[in-house]
Amino acid sequence: MKHTILTMSAFFVLATSVFAQQNPTDSLVGKKVVLDEVFVSAVRVTKESPVTFSNLTKEDIKSRNLGQDIPILMNFLPSVVTTSDAGAGVGYTGIRVRGSDATRVNVTINGIPYNDAESQGTFWVNMPDFASSVESLQLQRGVGTSTNGASAFGASLNLLTDAFSEDAYGQISSSFGSFNTLRNNIKFSTGLLNDHIEISGRLSRITSDGYVDRASSELDSYFLQGAYKDDNTLIKVLLFGGHEITYQSWFGLDPETLATDRTFNPAGIYTDEDGNTRFYENEVDNYKQDHFQLLWNEKLSDFWSTNIALHYTRGRGYFEQFREDDDFGTYGFEPITVEGEEVNTTDLIRRRWLDNDFYGTVFSANYSKDKLDLIIGGGWNTYKGDHFGEVIWARFASDSQYNERYYDDNSTKIDFNIYTKANYRLTNKWSLYGDLQYRTVGYEANGEDTGLVDDTFNFFNPKAGLTFDLNTNNNFYLSYAVANREPNRNDYENGNPRPERLNDLELGWRYVSSEVQVNTNIYYMNYKDQLVLTGELNDVGAPLRANVGDSYRLGLEIDANIRFNNQFSLRPNIALSTNKNQDFLFQRDGVVQNLGNTNIAFSPNIIVGNMFVYSPIAQMQLSLLSKYVGKQYMGNIDAEASVLGAYSQTDLNLQYELECNGFLKSIVFSGLVNNLFNAEFESNGYFFTFDDDFSNPGTITTIEGAGFYPQAGINFLLGATVNF
Repeated sequence: MKHTILTMSAFFVLATSVFAQQNPTDSLVGKKVVLDEVFVSAVRVTKESPVTFSNLTKEDIKSRNLGQDIPILMNFLPSVVTTSDAGAGVGYTGIRVRGSDATRVNVTINGIPYNDAESQGTFWVNMPDFASSVESLQLQRGVGTSTNGASAFGASLNLLTDAFSEDAYGQISSSFGSFNTLRNNIKFSTGLLNDHIEISGRLSRITSDGYVDRASSELDSYFLQGAYKDDNTLIKVLLFGGHEITYQSWFGLDPETLATDRTFNPAGIYTDEDGNTRFYENEVDNYKQDHFQLLWNEKLSDFWSTNIALHYTRGRGYFEQFREDDDFGTYGFEPITVEGEEVNTTDLIRRRWLDNDFYGTVFSANYSKDKLDLIIGGGWNTYKGDHFGEVIWARFASDSQYNERYYDDNSTKIDFNIYTKANYRLTNKWSLYGDLQYRTVGYEANGEDTGLVDDTFNFFNPKAGLTFDLNTNNNFYLSYAVANREPNRNDYENGNPRPERLNDLELGWRYVSSEVQVNTNIYYMNYKDQLVLTGELNDVGAPLRANVGDSYRLGLEIDANIRFNNQFSLRPNIALSTNKNQDFLFQRDGVVQNLGNTNIAFSPNIIVGNMFVYSPIAQMQLSLLSKYVGKQYMGNIDAEASVLGAYSQTDLNLQYELECNGFLKSIVFSGLVNNLFNAEFESNGYFFTFDDDFSNPGTITTIEGAGFYPQAGINFLLGATVNF
């Protein structure tokens, strides 16, 4: 199955943002801490930490939050590349940062890892419309803090859910647009009851046909939150989850089909008894996921506070496929005789299930006094997953039994970590940062794809850095971090994978004034045994990876927020990089060759973004958003067939707020035109090679092939939100 399981909670402070998506301030002096931010303190950073980061708030994404997924809303951040299987941002979406895929973007919700424990990926389709319950998010590029869960190899993304509200409110939001996309949600808060308690929630439903043929989505989600506070205590209980049914669209298109029929979807294709081409109507992914979080922050004294969180996630679902002329042997069927002929293949419909549980705890203690800010904490998390397959119909079923499973595998992963991190102000200008983490991971699996696995990994992940405040406007930082990471489930398909190691060096400068914010950083990420994307997909559309020995990423990132006056602002960013495998070995035409230094797959050397914002009046905002992603290779051998061409995209976003008196407070109208200039482009794809020794007996010829995921041309979303 293409997705799986996730979540939890815990921790503290965001404080100051000095990045392009944040409203300008006139110095680097910190802002007042929001109460709920105590739950993300262990994973978030401020300008006092030597970490490269960007912040987005609820206000930053409000005008564009019309039903598209969180990665799409993050598309214009530095070094970010996003994609959508269905082509329009609804359904399965993905994100890469600095060329690192989603398995290396360490996602947390309220301080807890959201990544699937086995695949290490993040499946936003499991939580549709979750952006409507996010107060803020922070994207840390590079190793980041990563003090909970798996170490990040490209970035860390942590989300803080809706903040505690002292005032009651209600909200109804609807949007509609191209491809029959429709989003409806309702939100509420009781406000503060008896000076201590607040209850809030959301219900959402999103449907869309998708740009790609039959790439439909039916997405339902809920979010319920209860909070209690007094002078020293903040407790939150959260229940949230989703149910997604998406028609499969993860196969992509070969170059020939792409040129003639960009929206063609091969999923579910078969030939009926009369020789007609048909498509199975229920070739869908059907998955439910429910999350429970209990968060407790306690202020023990003026200097000490503690956080503890308990979490549980329940996930279950399947994807369904029509299979034409499948071998009996795959399903344990014995050959049968029909009208005097032996039959050992059949048309059938199968479901491949994932049924899993994820639970554990995270905890931390914070000490802050004078020059020292210290956090000590850890986490213990357990994942148990059942993978099994059922045939629900077959033209010839041999002697199979009802509800019989043709495979039945299980896996267990136990993840424990402890850490301590500290910021110590040496002088008024110099600060010293340190972060030490010990992590142990045990993984057991017995699948046909993985083989018998019983591995234990022990990792030590140290980080250190310096921050120098030249004055209230200029800030410099230098950091060095080590991260280690275990293979994921899919890596075992390729044999016996090795854990990977990253040494990350970051050097940065931040400038902030009332009119201009500039953030500049240089990074060097040196890998040992990096598990890079090969470009290939497995039989369920999941990307495959392989160890490549030595590799590195070297880059320069610049982003800014320039406010010309109260009406005009400009938010450009650029990322320049070189991403190389060193002395890469590849077997071509039966001979192993050293290709020297090759480009790492899916790692463009240039990414440019910009937001031009115009507010003629306080109630109205017009934004022009642009993105350019340079040429990239979908494999690691620099083959021309693997090139994913450069592309650009421009979106137009409009928001107008009509203020009202009385019970109705306001109505906010939003409009979004995606791909304004109707560019044809592909933001993702795959590349494969295989050895052909049949065409010319006695010789081996390496054959190359590729597939592409086309994105929608010009399309729109319109919405209105009623606040009362």
